[in-house]
Amino acid sequence: SLTYEQVDELTGTRLGRAKSGTYRTADVVGLDTLAHVIRTMQDQLPDDSFKAHFGLPPEVQGLIDAGALGQKTGAGFFRKKGREIQRFDAHQRDYVAADQKIDPDVAAILAVRDPAERLRQLRESDKPQAQFVWAVLRDTFHYSAIHLQDIADNARQLDLALKWGFGHKQGPFEIWQSAGWRQVAEWITQDIQDGKTLSNQPLPDWATRGPVWEAQGVHTAAGSWNPSQSRFEGRSELPVYQRHIGTPLLVGEVESLETTTVFEDESVRCWTLPAPHPQDVLIVSFKTKMHTLSPGVVNGVFKAVELAEASYQALVIAQDGDPFSAGADLKAILPLFEKEGVAAVEPVERAMQDMVLRIRYAQVPVVAAVAGLALGGGCELAVHCAHRVAHFESYIGLVEVGVGLVPGAGGLAYSARRAAELQAMGAPDAPLLAYLKRFALAIASAQVSRSALDARQLGFLKESDTIVMNRQELVYVAVRQAQALASAGWRAPLPRRFPVAGRDGIATLKAQLVNMKEGGFISEYDFHIAEKVVTVICGGDVDPGSLVDEAWMMTQERQAFMALLNSPKTQERIAGMLSTGKPVRN
Repeated sequence: SLTYEQVDELTGTRLGRAKSGTYRTADVVGLDTLAHVIRTMQDQLPDDSFKAHFGLPPEVQGLIDAGALGQKTGAGFFRKKGREIQRFDAHQRDYVAADQKIDPDVAAILAVRDPAERLRQLRESDKPQAQFVWAVLRDTFHYSAIHLQDIADNARQLDLALKWGFGHKQGPFEIWQSAGWRQVAEWITQDIQDGKTLSNQPLPDWATRGPVWEAQGVHTAAGSWNPSQSRFEGRSELPVYQRHIGTPLLVGEVESLETTTVFEDESVRCWTLPAPHPQDVLIVSFKTKMHTLSPGVVNGVFKAVELAEASYQALVIAQDGDPFSAGADLKAILPLFEKEGVAAVEPVERAMQDMVLRIRYAQVPVVAAVAGLALGGGCELAVHCAHRVAHFESYIGLVEVGVGLVPGAGGLAYSARRAAELQAMGAPDAPLLAYLKRFALAIASAQVSRSALDARQLGFLKESDTIVMNRQELVYVAVRQAQALASAGWRAPLPRRFPVAGRDGIATLKAQLVNMKEGGFISEYDFHIAEKVVTVICGGDVDPGSLVDEAWMMTQERQAFMALLNSPKTQERIAGMLSTGKPVRN
């Protein structure tokens, strides 16, 4: 038999589902809520062929009776004791140490990339855990096919419901189709005949013959299968859906929006939308993994600005899917450093600084369409644009201290200038440090916004920036916002000097860092990096209120970046991040 945590491990991210899996999700929702849902199914679905399995297991009812309702009561299927995660053992009627280890052979099967081969190996394996996963998928396919006509207009709606509502990477019909519609249908039919399924009701006729069988799936270029109308049904043409640009395609779907590529290389693509969308706005997208800023992307951004100034009214930086950008491409930079040292990295660093200034002072408005992560260099890229259109679920921050560095592409220069701007717009007598402090502490602690609204509080989005709730409308809004800025006579800002906090600001902020270090909140090396942050963001060792320009700030920033890059502890942090994906504390 399988334990709760093993089921969660098998039905979580390995299956393309939420990390919480099955039982942990139930704990989060609440076991009393789970019981209510099951009772509703029993009452409202009397003729369902799966009804025999709509019941609450005695051990779950026992947990509910004992008041163990999940996360809200501190215990359910799992509980946390100190740092240890424990699971409820129905036989011992007590909590025991959880062990989520699964059969390594089954883990290997779940890691197989080819969907058809993965499902074949699961079905044919004699491993109980593999048979369990196959049964979960098979019964989901079976149930979805039988009830599609009752619960949705077409297969696309059902797949999206599972993806949006339950965090599945793919819907059941997508998985089925990607693994081979005909073969999986035959496997399900055979299992029904062998009495292995939860219901003996056969698959509906549309699944085993006719147009779906011929097309080898429910999602096609013509649309998704509508069993009530016995036809493939295209996406809705209601005006609201015309705002959806770059909507993720389901397996088998074909992109119907015919964009025009203006320029493309291995790092970026510059393109425009078709009519009736604005065609005088150029869009640039990155092709790197996580949309990181490689030297090729930096060159591509320069090219995009040049093209936009020559032939378009505005430029939008928008990605094909999330994230906006995970920052600088460390994998591209580290080999340069290892081979030739700091001298080889400085031109790359300077090029990134030049890139953000090229965006800031472009002769056409540049708008960033931000969604998902905008970290490090991705944040620096966005804040230097004329305007930002951000999806609500945007996580923005300057996180370089996590790899032992300071922001090096204008992030500290931006923060210092923005603090001066806020002071000028606010109370004239308020000290500059009151505005600068939030930037300095957020950067020194690698704080990332929890949403677009939170990013406003941190200062990475302005009050004038646009926040959208629908991810699929992001490009639509960004393009029209860019066009509106151009039509309203937008002009690039003039370079101006601005006041900095100087040595007095450095001393004040360092005192707070000392308290954090002595309190055990940051390590000795964290303190060293944070000290660099506050020194640069205050303009260096100058008098308070001294006027500096961006060139001065960029030089301070670059020198601090290079000094830290030369440190063995920073190199250790970078290597650790590249190998594990997690920050190293040293």
